Amino acid sequence: MSTTHAPQDPTSGTLSYEQAGVNYDLIDPLKVSAQRAAAATAGHLSAHGFTEVKASRGESAYVVDVGPFYIASIVECLGSKALVADEMATLTGKSYYDGIAQDTIAMAVNDLITVGATPLVVQAYWAAGGSDWFGDAQRAQALVAGWKKACDTCQVAWGGGETPALAGIVEAGRIDLAASCTGLINPKERLSVGDKLADGDAIVLLASSGIHANGLSLARKLIERLPQGYLTEVQPGLTYGDALLAPTTLYSPVTEALYKAGITPQYCANITGHGWRKLLRHPGKFTYRIHTVPPVTPVLKFIQQHAQQDDREAYSTLNMGAGFALFVKADQAAKVVEISKACGIDAWVAGTVEAGEKQLLIEPLNIRFGDDDLQLR
Repeated sequence: MSTTHAPQDPTSGTLSYEQAGVNYDLIDPLKVSAQRAAAATAGHLSAHGFTEVKASRGESAYVVDVGPFYIASIVECLGSKALVADEMATLTGKSYYDGIAQDTIAMAVNDLITVGATPLVVQAYWAAGGSDWFGDAQRAQALVAGWKKACDTCQVAWGGGETPALAGIVEAGRIDLAASCTGLINPKERLSVGDKLADGDAIVLLASSGIHANGLSLARKLIERLPQGYLTEVQPGLTYGDALLAPTTLYSPVTEALYKAGITPQYCANITGHGWRKLLRHPGKFTYRIHTVPPVTPVLKFIQQHAQQDDREAYSTLNMGAGFALFVKADQAAKVVEISKACGIDAWVAGTVEAGEKQLLIEPLNIRFGDDDLQLR
């Protein structure tokens, strides 16, 4: 006797990131394979008299020792957030591409600074589905203005870029945005690849502005459940679409201010895809014990509620109010919070690092993530 299963009702039940079309179980093995192939190319640097910083393999940015200082580099793409901007432009007549530009740069810069680098040069990659995308002057100029403004915030030079029209590869009327960033670690003591992380260090979490640019596949899928789609209110006067499009916070002003104050983080983590599991990124055997959970931004609380996710699912996917983690010496933690707040970014001394089993314990929510919950190497 055979049985059939009715398709899941998209308006009810838990909505996972995988159901929204993103399955890290399929993506991560490729990333690991690519990292291994890439590592085999490191010897080519010796022909130029340089060497890689091996500990940067698997970190958020790659580091090369060029003698008097280190060079760090990264490339990142925006993902699908531009699709929300396009839909909201149709609904409201506004252009959101100034914020989208900041999101794109933030994806690269916030990764680069995790290894202790000062961002130096940003390059742009704007691949449109056809030349007519660039013909919309309001949208194109918003992208340019937002890109420059974000570069000014990060005090980074915009070196140049590529603007291909890729009909047949990129969908008509859409654009795929990416940025690469190169930075300097100078003096070398600023290098932060986790070799200094130790039992007793403090975990400081920096506030996010919202969803940032990760989890948008889930957020877009969710509109099937909302009575007014993107125009559904998250709170009075704030629509779901506008809340999603809050630009990603740029954290380099904080890390630069820390260095000027004589504080070098022991380690850093950019909380992006994989949510709070990114706190497990360091390869060492440590327990990360969280005793203080930052308030969840309204749009993320809204997503969790309507996607019917429990706390574990939500914190494994979304930043849940914390976009960046700084692991610092315990006696520096309060000063780090003070400096971050002076830069306009809220911060909390959220937990401690302990020697022992590799795990993340979010004690106020009774959540545990173990070593097997994040496989990026």
